[in-house]
Amino acid sequence: MDNRKVFSMSFAKIYPLYIQKAEKKNRTKEEVDEVISWLTGYSKEEIKDQIEKGVDLQTFFEEAPGINPNAALIKGVICGVRVEEIPDPLMQKIRYLDKLVDELAKGKAMEKILRG
Repeated sequence: MDNRKVFSMSFAKIYPLYIQKAEKKNRTKEEVDEVISWLTGYSKEEIKDQIEKGVDLQTFFEEAPGINPNAALIKGVICGVRVEEIPDPLMQKIRYLDKLVDELAKGKAMEKILRG
């Protein structure tokens, strides 16, 4: 898929998919919010505001208060690609979030997901 197409996807449309994936595996919306907050620096209220504004993924990450410095510790494969080898910084952040939600859905302990 073309990166521009991914970047222009609405965060408000992606967010419920993250929630759905987590809840299918007995995880919670609050845990998804915690993972998003850890990665981006957004508060839960700021995440809600971004959803209500209908921002795309590019804007969501551009307006993030601050990407967690430990994000570089996120390793592994998502969508057949190693996240640590993704050359485009924005795509890498998007895939970091995908990976964190994936780890949550796989039952990984929150302290391990948050690289604590």
